[in-house]
Amino acid sequence: MGGLTRGLAQRFSIVIALVVVVIVFGALKPDAFLTTSMLQGILGSQAVLVVLTCALLIPLTAGDYDLSVAGVLMLSQMMIGVLNAQLHMNIGLVVVLCLVTGAVVGFINGAFVLLFGVDPFIVTLGTGTVLSGVVLWIGDSTTISGISTGLTNYVIVYRFLGVPLAFWYGLILTALLWYFLEYTAAGRRLLFVGRGRAVSRLSGLRVTRIRWSALVASATIAALAGVLYAGTTGAADPVSGQAFLLPTFAAAFLGSTAILPGKFNSWGSLLAVYFLVTGTTGLTTMGAQSYVQDLFYGGALVVAVCASRYSRRKEVRESGSL
Repeated sequence: MGGLTRGLAQRFSIVIALVVVVIVFGALKPDAFLTTSMLQGILGSQAVLVVLTCALLIPLTAGDYDLSVAGVLMLSQMMIGVLNAQLHMNIGLVVVLCLVTGAVVGFINGAFVLLFGVDPFIVTLGTGTVLSGVVLWIGDSTTISGISTGLTNYVIVYRFLGVPLAFWYGLILTALLWYFLEYTAAGRRLLFVGRGRAVSRLSGLRVTRIRWSALVASATIAALAGVLYAGTTGAADPVSGQAFLLPTFAAAFLGSTAILPGKFNSWGSLLAVYFLVTGTTGLTTMGAQSYVQDLFYGGALVVAVCASRYSRRKEVRESGSL
């Protein structure tokens, strides 16, 4: 009975922590925190982070890091700004071009990692830095406004149940990624490769193709996050997208400690995103300075990585004892 209770507490730890945070800040600042507008704002404002975290989860499941996701997001957003707002290209065509560009970036990442044997951490860090320079170059280091309302309407203006459609896009992607990782053969192969590449090769899995596909999928979904970011802000900012990198990793690792402890999973990451933003929003309503957000995210990432490693080791020990 005690083991079952501990197991449930670990699986739903983020839910418990989220409830505690809401109760604490709700008691301290009920007029500012416990409002419908605050709830709608929190839900609708974090769709970009949810989608970017989903992008990161795919290579992480395969055992690879992708530090270029924020760079791809910024490139996608700036492409919309230049092609749509400045050159007046059809927004639908621009979105398709953004996704194709993301896939190309992921393909290039995979080529350096898997053909040349370079560590994905180094490759994607370099790629992300290059993309940041490209964004400054094509955007002339300025913010571009005037993005088509055809995008902004379907991202942040139109609502369902009082919440912007962006939230529902993130929720749908979370559900699709959960289904893919848990109930498809491709998802199980991805997990198997992440747990042991040597064993996977001996089992006949095409490890190189699986890892390469994961990097392509990651960059493509990151480009989708850039599209949502452009639709959320209605403009293309050449630098603000970098701020997503730390929260994305924090949400991914924190999410791996709950729902399915020891595994990167989309539902845990979704809850982690809203736990983190609820905490930072609560601190802001209490009058905390802006730097507190970086402290909160950085601290959460360190704790989450330690907890994730502990959960994985525990899972390995338990599976080995069966």
